[in-house]
Amino acid sequence: MNAYTGDELMEVNAARALAGAKTCFVGIGLPSTAANLARATVNPGLVLIYESGTIGSKPTRLPLSIGDGELAETADAVVPVPEMFNYWLQGGRIDFGFLGAAQVDRFANINTTVIDRGPDRPEGRLPGAGGAPEIAANCRQVLMVLRHSPRNFVGTLDFITTLGHGKGPHDRARLGLRGAGPVAVITDLGILRPDPDTAELTLTDLHPGVTVEQVREATGWELRTAPHLRSTAPPGATELTALRALKSASKKAS
Repeated sequence: MNAYTGDELMEVNAARALAGAKTCFVGIGLPSTAANLARATVNPGLVLIYESGTIGSKPTRLPLSIGDGELAETADAVVPVPEMFNYWLQGGRIDFGFLGAAQVDRFANINTTVIDRGPDRPEGRLPGAGGAPEIAANCRQVLMVLRHSPRNFVGTLDFITTLGHGKGPHDRARLGLRGAGPVAVITDLGILRPDPDTAELTLTDLHPGVTVEQVREATGWELRTAPHLRSTAPPGATELTALRALKSASKKAS
């Protein structure tokens, strides 16, 4: 049996979610790790697209930012940022968007702007929106990946940076958003998907060794579970080798 960490379990399952995808608009951090791992394992033909205008990037290590030079050096094409957003993204030409979050609520809305740190304490400032609102609005489907804790999975967001499913199943259509919105949230405990009737995130998959009680304790609302919970497969040797090689190359480069 391969030894692996909770983060590796999350990253491998996030990469698996991209099997069969053609194009992916990639966020930096965990989404970038998952997307690059997918290209190295389950989907070698996956076209990685970054906000800086690179299309078909093939980095040999995990990029440090959207401005990492290797993204442009290994890309099939580099287009101006306005073209990336106006033509490629807002034109509905990208299959998947892959996002992270500081906070997510039961309807997969995202906060990456500000954290309420309590009375008499200054707000905690976060990196902000970047291209996430446009990604979530226009990609055909959206995947999310983040660590599972009450700090991240909250009953009420401190700020809504990026709309997931709003307040329910009809909000996206009412607002004229093109894409289907978030279809899965992959964490280090399991996978949550929106209920087809309510759009509320529901636990559908548990990672090996994780219990429903653990997931509920790490969630800031009364988490519902699917009638038939699935179990994710543990990472394989090939997946772990590829993931660790990407991370090792990144450490050497930095």
